[in-house]
Amino acid sequence: MKVAVLNYTGTVGKTTIAAHLLSPRMNNAPIFAIESINETAEGLGVDVEKMKGNKFRDLFKKIMLEDNAIIDIGASNIEEFMNNMIKFDHSHEEIDFFIVPVTAGTKEQKESISMLDSLSAIGIPPNKIRVIFNRVDSNVLEEFPFIIGFCKKEKSFIANTKCAIWENELFDALSVKGLTVDALMKDETDYKSLLKSKTKASEKDRHHWADMFGLKALSKRVKRNLDDVYLELFNK
Repeated sequence: MKVAVLNYTGTVGKTTIAAHLLSPRMNNAPIFAIESINETAEGLGVDVEKMKGNKFRDLFKKIMLEDNAIIDIGASNIEEFMNNMIKFDHSHEEIDFFIVPVTAGTKEQKESISMLDSLSAIGIPPNKIRVIFNRVDSNVLEEFPFIIGFCKKEKSFIANTKCAIWENELFDALSVKGLTVDALMKDETDYKSLLKSKTKASEKDRHHWADMFGLKALSKRVKRNLDDVYLELFNK
């Protein structure tokens, strides 16, 4: 499966979705980051191949050689990427799904609608364009009225309200640690036992163990959320 994660607007969680949601559930699919400015999944300890937006032919060749691949297109490169998809006739047919993460701000929703409209305009069918509602506080319908309304009107993409990643401090904390949720869950260290048995350890070590214990406790609920979103995302 080949998946592109993209949006005209930045800070909607494209890299979070590529590294935390998609790659671990796609047999650790390689991530190709089309980005020249912002952070990529590489900062989370994930193997990433960085490419420039004007190297579309090279990207196209690379994804054709992979069974699974994720293309994380940064906002600073999106226009060039879209233009190249138009130049390379029918190239979008080689990408199975176009994932558009959206957040609840009015500006972000309106720019996301422009992204969804652009994808539809170059001939990508509605079933291949999927929205993920990111950083949701409590209610998708209340927080994303522009996206929901546009979807009902145009019917040019899939906006499954069950594809909602809930707001959680874990993602920011893991960004600082350089870890993904998957890597944290695979860490078998018993931090609670370390805190109990190593009472004379340095303050730095003990703070780290306490922090990691708390993060692992948070990660269980987040992983369940991500598992549910992944199943819903490709359900239709």
